[in-house]
Amino acid sequence: MTLVVDHPVVADLLSRLRDTRTPPPAFRQVVAELSALIAYESLRDLGTGEETIDTPVAAGVSTVRVAETVLLVPVLRAGLGMIPAIQALLPLSEVAHIGLRRDEETLQPEVYLNRLPANLSGRRVVVCDPMLATGGSLAEAVALVKQHGAARVMALCLIASEPGLARFRRDHPEVAVACAAVDPGLDERGYIVPGLGDAGDRLYGPPD
Repeated sequence: MTLVVDHPVVADLLSRLRDTRTPPPAFRQVVAELSALIAYESLRDLGTGEETIDTPVAAGVSTVRVAETVLLVPVLRAGLGMIPAIQALLPLSEVAHIGLRRDEETLQPEVYLNRLPANLSGRRVVVCDPMLATGGSLAEAVALVKQHGAARVMALCLIASEPGLARFRRDHPEVAVACAAVDPGLDERGYIVPGLGDAGDRLYGPPD
């Protein structure tokens, strides 16, 4: 399943995200706001429990609290920009990192960091990567999570490409993908078109 969050506020944020005139500080803020909105829409089935509280005017009021701890897995480095806002939204969450680099000639992902817990049995895992471009990096990240035994896995992105989604679906047909937009194609470098460029560079500056 692919969930494309359709809302005027999301569309406005997406426009600012794509705009080359958006400076890094504003870009980081928009990434955060958009990530929180997509997470809000895609995690409607979070596990909950009942709690009895007292309000200023009534005692013994039955309320609902989130009872499920979600593991957020950012794909370094761009995925880091999504995490603080999602953690602010989720009262219970933990973070584990996966580092992937893309070979610029083959466009294939290479794992350089895996800090996942050894046993994810029974856990819900949300893999966070702003761009689902060729689909290779996200597919590799989800495969690692599955190898650790996660019970439920979903991918949270900002923008996906149609060919990248097709590639990802071949490897992980049961994993839901949530995003703000699905763009039609990729350029010769494997960047999403129209996309937003390199999310990591726009968040943190070029690596060199």
